[in-house]
Amino acid sequence: MKDGTAFWRCWRSKFDNKAKCTQVDGCGDPYVIAAKFFSFFKSTFTCNNPNRPETLKNEFALHYTHYCGLPVKDEHQIDTELVSKIIGKLEHGKAHDIHCLCTEQLYYCHPVISVILAKLFKLIILTSYIPARFRYNYILPIPKPKEYYSKSLNCNDFRGITISPVLSKIFEHCILDRFGSFITTSDNQFGFKKEFGCNYTIRSVRNIVDSCIKGGGQHANLCTIDLSKAFDKVNHCALFLKLVKRLIPNQLLNLLASWLSGCYSYVKWHQAWSDMFSRFWSATRFYAVSIFICDLYG
Repeated sequence: MKDGTAFWRCWRSKFDNKAKCTQVDGCGDPYVIAAKFFSFFKSTFTCNNPNRPETLKNEFALHYTHYCGLPVKDEHQIDTELVSKIIGKLEHGKAHDIHCLCTEQLYYCHPVISVILAKLFKLIILTSYIPARFRYNYILPIPKPKEYYSKSLNCNDFRGITISPVLSKIFEHCILDRFGSFITTSDNQFGFKKEFGCNYTIRSVRNIVDSCIKGGGQHANLCTIDLSKAFDKVNHCALFLKLVKRLIPNQLLNLLASWLSGCYSYVKWHQAWSDMFSRFWSATRFYAVSIFICDLYG
């Protein structure tokens, strides 16, 4: 039932005998390498300005004290049909999550799973409580260079691919589907956006340049900026402040504050696992947990 491209991709993944990358920083011990990546990725989730997190935390606390967002409507409710649709659209052939669960297990299991998950997700939104197993994931270091067999690599030559729990992925898609109107982006953003890409960016830039130099005698100077670890260093209180300005429902804000307050990662290198580390700063984590507890008990 496979086409030619899919068949050979599957064949190479199962029977290709290419040597795997086994050395990092001149070391071949997988447990030592996992520890190296542990230190590397842990240092990534730090702030460039150590004073900024406290300022953002206090600013968010000021807004959150008397915050009243828009109500949750019937159109925001997660139902069985939505969960079933999302399970059917998830990609197959992906790595197992940290709990050894994969997409195929949900896709081929009894349809009642959609009913159970829909009820679970409703309770999560109602209570703003995230199950502990939603908070744990692991990072797979992937070499950036294509030809890495004859090159000495260090931790900077790898990008981390995070494998999230399958159930949390389904819940994320449900949130995006039901609350997507609150998290829309600017029309000037093309990256990481559905149905947009580099072609749209190039065309926009070209049109702007052409309009600037139209008529002759004009010049257009272009400048590009590559922000290192931009997504890893985003402060979550800053994100919460933007969501407050959009008047997202209180339940959703509480949910996100609780969710982002205590996520943890391991690093997996072949069969070796590193220690666990938090992916968020302690100031943000402590405050978000405090918000959840105060909201829960009044």
